[in-house]
Amino acid sequence: MSRGIWKGPFVHPSLLKQVDKLKSGDKKKPIKTWSRNSTIIPEFVGHSFLIHNGKNFIPITISEEMVGHKLGEFSPTRKFSGHTPADKKAAADSGASASPKAAPGATPKAPAAAPGAAPKAAPAPAKGKDDGKK
Repeated sequence: MSRGIWKGPFVHPSLLKQVDKLKSGDKKKPIKTWSRNSTIIPEFVGHSFLIHNGKNFIPITISEEMVGHKLGEFSPTRKFSGHTPADKKAAADSGASASPKAAPGATPKAPAAAPGAAPKAAPAPAKGKDDGKK
């Protein structure tokens, strides 16, 4: 459920104070914050933030496309290290066993039909409840 429009976006009050200080000053040092649930507002554009992800701080520079999102969306909390080599090997082995390769130069084997026999006809569609009533 989203936040009520009449309340406005949530921004931690200390973030607003720090951004106002940076606007009046010359230095643009990054703002260190633990407030991942604060919404990015247009006043933040162009400023740098250090957003805590639970272990360390991720440096982020705010752009116009980020306005309306939360700070925590740009600081992932989980590290994906990729799939293990065992999983890749198992996937490769299962794919190889599904389609065995023929020896080079061998002709593909197809089910042999009796000479002179008519080709098999397609099976008739199954009758449902409505097919017999019409």
